[in-house]
Amino acid sequence: MHSGRKMTKRRKQSAKVPAFEQCGAGWVGWTRLRWACGILAALALLLLPAGAGTRAAAAEGPSTARTSKVSDAQLLTTLASGPDSQQGGAAAGANNSNSAPLTLTLQDALQRAQKYSPQFQAAVTASKMARAGVTQARATLLPSADYQMADLVTQGNGIVPSGRYVTNDGVHVYRAWGVFHQAFSADTFTLAGLRRATAAEEMARAQQEVAQRGLKVVVTQAYYALVASERGYATAQQSLEQSRRSLETSRQLEQGGEVAHSDVITFQIQYNQQQQAFQESTLAMSNARLALAVMLFPDFNQNFNVVDDLNTSPPLPTLAEATKMAEAGNPEIRAAMAALRESRYGVSQAKAAFLPTLSFDVDYGIEANALALRSVASGFPEAGRLPNLGFFVTATLNVPVWHWGANISKLHQARYQKELAQVNLSFAQRQVLKNLYSYYNEARTAREELASLESSASLAAESLRLNTLRYKSGDATVLDVLNAQNTLTQARDGYAAGLARYRVALASLETLTGSF
Repeated sequence: MHSGRKMTKRRKQSAKVPAFEQCGAGWVGWTRLRWACGILAALALLLLPAGAGTRAAAAEGPSTARTSKVSDAQLLTTLASGPDSQQGGAAAGANNSNSAPLTLTLQDALQRAQKYSPQFQAAVTASKMARAGVTQARATLLPSADYQMADLVTQGNGIVPSGRYVTNDGVHVYRAWGVFHQAFSADTFTLAGLRRATAAEEMARAQQEVAQRGLKVVVTQAYYALVASERGYATAQQSLEQSRRSLETSRQLEQGGEVAHSDVITFQIQYNQQQQAFQESTLAMSNARLALAVMLFPDFNQNFNVVDDLNTSPPLPTLAEATKMAEAGNPEIRAAMAALRESRYGVSQAKAAFLPTLSFDVDYGIEANALALRSVASGFPEAGRLPNLGFFVTATLNVPVWHWGANISKLHQARYQKELAQVNLSFAQRQVLKNLYSYYNEARTAREELASLESSASLAAESLRLNTLRYKSGDATVLDVLNAQNTLTQARDGYAAGLARYRVALASLETLTGSF
């Protein structure tokens, strides 16, 4: 009975405890529990053996190992695809082999390469930054407006209302005003800074065009390398099939007693060599596809086809026409000339540093002991409420006198830059002239060789057909057939390489002349 009464009394006392005290005690207990769990978890991680995870994965069997490999592959795909494609990267990778391949022309490849080429995007970014630089240079010539608000708190001395800081006229001074600033210098009238920024923008745009034309050469080379490798793959496949037929024919003729067993051995060796050549052509085609895929896709997609348009090569303009186009729109010359103009305006800016500058600051607002349009001044309370809104103008004339040779050094630097720009312009003109003749001769030679290469391929096919018939009739030897087969393979590969060479030569020539 007594114990029951004591328990009841304790429960009543605990019920009288305020709710916030119970909640506070519970929160303290929960916090201690969280700290204890965190300490135990840290100790468990420290005491866990380093190889426990490896032994556990090995104990789970080969299925776990395969899962780990898939995870690593998915991680590599995610890193390669970038942050924008992480959400759909897994689904795209799973459906990559099942979806229909994308068919690309050369123009499609060029457009895609411009999106994902870091060199070209760097040139685009430089052009955008130069355009922003023109905006900033123009802004320095115009008046600026700012708004300022401040509260100057001064320690009081109990005697005078201005406090301990002499320049202030009260313990509290409020400033709320608009500041209008305009500076006049030699650069303001010559516009050297703005013109220099404009020249820098022109140079950046020209360099962007240079990067675009250079990227076209790289993409064209990789594109037609894949096309030529695909043709080489088809040629190697046909040569392998022809070697197989020749081997079967020799075996049939051996069974009839028409040829010796040495012919069968020779054709067997030829068949083995063609198998190796077929494997090499497969590898070359795969490498060419990889080289092009890394330029065109952000997720390293290889499920695409390219259009074989080597037989429809554009014509080559005359040398006079190419020279006229190079003189009219060559971006390398434009970039060098813009760099020279930029350096000249840099010299003008360096000279302007020796001249005086005049600046005006107009402040309009209030500076008073109260943040109001009318208030009582702490220093003159007897004057009553006075208007606070007003303005004051500060005119500053700055005359450069002595800077320890810094301005002269800057002038020397600007002149050195101008001299270097003149040398670069002269070299760029000579380089463009040299490249024009070199690229044009390369394209003309490649075009003139196409007719003979095509004729050689046709004659080689006819030669193989005739030698095969002669071998079956006993008028030709095994060496004649092998020579005809090798000649046909070389002629077809040479014709495909010649077509690709002409396309790349045209792209190189267009870096100087532009598209024609």
